[in-house]
Amino acid sequence: QVQLAESGGGSVQAGGSLRLSCAASGYSRYIVNINCMGWFRQVSGKEREGVALIDKYGGRTYYADSVKGRFTISQDNAKNTVYLQMNSLNSEDTAMYYCAAGVGCYSTSQGPPAIIENKSWGQGTQVTVSS
Repeated sequence: QVQLAESGGGSVQAGGSLRLSCAASGYSRYIVNINCMGWFRQVSGKEREGVALIDKYGGRTYYADSVKGRFTISQDNAKNTVYLQMNSLNSEDTAMYYCAAGVGCYSTSQGPPAIIENKSWGQGTQVTVSS
């Protein structure tokens, strides 16, 4: 099993920035099988949707159209940690943000990025943007 520990959420005014972190832990045989990590977000009453994903071994990144140019996902494989730098935040970014780890990052022209086989979710961290 893989456990995900998130940090970095909070409240910020519109135009501000936040940085989320997600550290993966667990037996190495499970960690090595994870090749996609990233972030999803969910607003009450709506489905959880992909925000930003990163291919663990190739470094390719995937973003939702709504965050392109404002959010940057990065990773430190030595620490099994991914980061989400969020700039130019606006009220529509207010949501619970969940870290995810699994197999197979992908995206299509019709929708946000997703993971083919998700293995684990973090507990979530709230991001609130006030105008």
